[in-house]
Amino acid sequence: MKFQEFFRKSFGMLLLGLLVFSAVVSAQNSRTTVIVSKTTKDFTVAGANNLYCAGYVQSGKVDTTRKIVGAENEQEQNIYSQGNNLVINLGANKGVRVGDMFAVIRPRGRVETRWTKKSNLGFYVQEVGALEVIKVKNEVAIARVRTSCDNLLLGDLLQPIPTRTSPMLKERPTFDAFGESSGKANGRIFMARDGQELLTRDQIVYIDLGSEDGANVGDFLTVYRPLGTGNLFINDEDESVSARDEGFQSNEYRGGKFSNQAARKKGDEAKGRVVTTENAKEDRPKDLRKVVGELVILSVQGKTATAVITRTGQEIHTGDMVELQ
Repeated sequence: MKFQEFFRKSFGMLLLGLLVFSAVVSAQNSRTTVIVSKTTKDFTVAGANNLYCAGYVQSGKVDTTRKIVGAENEQEQNIYSQGNNLVINLGANKGVRVGDMFAVIRPRGRVETRWTKKSNLGFYVQEVGALEVIKVKNEVAIARVRTSCDNLLLGDLLQPIPTRTSPMLKERPTFDAFGESSGKANGRIFMARDGQELLTRDQIVYIDLGSEDGANVGDFLTVYRPLGTGNLFINDEDESVSARDEGFQSNEYRGGKFSNQAARKKGDEAKGRVVTTENAKEDRPKDLRKVVGELVILSVQGKTATAVITRTGQEIHTGDMVELQ
């Protein structure tokens, strides 16, 4: 037998053996049992930032007696953040002890908006962080910034840290852009955190529904607007082409009446004027609406509430309407 023929046969047997071995290993692996835990983890709607840094609009007075009055390095900096040591005007004479925690707030001014029918919603309070007392003297205490939502400033106010619990994320009905009204209280998004106007999921908004309207923490609300509104640009109601418009014709057929841009003519023999987009909307109900999102309330004041956006069908705008589900 020639060497080449012997080599070819031997190589063929080796290759066949490898294929059989691979098939056996593959079959064994295919029978491997994989154990998958069926334990499901609960998720909250809002994380710590949205829960404790969201801010709110309140109508009642705020306590201005407790505040930040100094800082360890105030000679060279005027804004402070996590890890900085600050001086607060509360000491042993006020019952302060090492380990006490305070929320830091900054009232920013009265809210003036055209996106509400309510009068005097109150003033916007920004939540900027939290402090922990690390040393106590008689009239003052030294506190370290544990959490900063924004830069802290001398003069920022202190208050007890509010107790807040985020609503749990749960299975929701399929998003319906043409969902019907619930018939419950409705209002508007009159402002968003950081002055944003084009909003999406997980962003904070302020609505003009509060405890006086029956709103509660954990309530879901539908975000909607009248059908046909919400464009960033001015809507041209006469976008249909007139039969006398140029630019949509051939040399044979003068005028645009047979263009795919031209609307129908009125009358059962098409002898009237062109039906414009505005004309076409005249006979429909006036309360048609489009659902653009969903939000859930995180905290409630008397006239207002702070909420986080949980679902969107498209971008949400300040001024959009909301309705309790």
